[in-house]
Amino acid sequence: MSWLKRLNPRRKKSESSLVKYAMHELRAVGLLDGDSDYGGMLAAAVIDLLRVFSAQGHSGFSAVRTVQLFERLAMFKPLSPLTGADDEWNEVGDGVYQNKRCSHVFKRDGVAYDARGKIFQRPDGVAYVSRASQVPVTFPYMPKSEIVPVQNGASEDCTLGGL
Repeated sequence: MSWLKRLNPRRKKSESSLVKYAMHELRAVGLLDGDSDYGGMLAAAVIDLLRVFSAQGHSGFSAVRTVQLFERLAMFKPLSPLTGADDEWNEVGDGVYQNKRCSHVFKRDGVAYDARGKIFQRPDGVAYVSRASQVPVTFPYMPKSEIVPVQNGASEDCTLGGL
């Protein structure tokens, strides 16, 4: 498996303490095993990212800010409030527009809403969205979701998933 070669701890170049730490943690939870999530490729992907991050030589504040920016961008979250300007929208249906900077913000008949404004969470931790998740948006708008605990489980009008 090519991913296993990438993780070879006997690489000629010595690994940073961050990569060594990550490999120890990933091994401890079994993510380096061939029968782990995605056959160990998930761990390999994380190690690849950490090698790049480590090679950049961050320390203190720059490391924290880099991780914060990377996390937001990797999760398709905007860095600044949405403006609602015309160039922020793609038409995805007859009179329905989706925001280019935040895929769960829509506009229909000139009214904007966040389709993930409320995320419902059952006691077992399963989270879902439904039509009741939609909240009106006023621009400028920084997307956010409210976690709403529910006691009686998912409604029939929902999408279950890792939200």
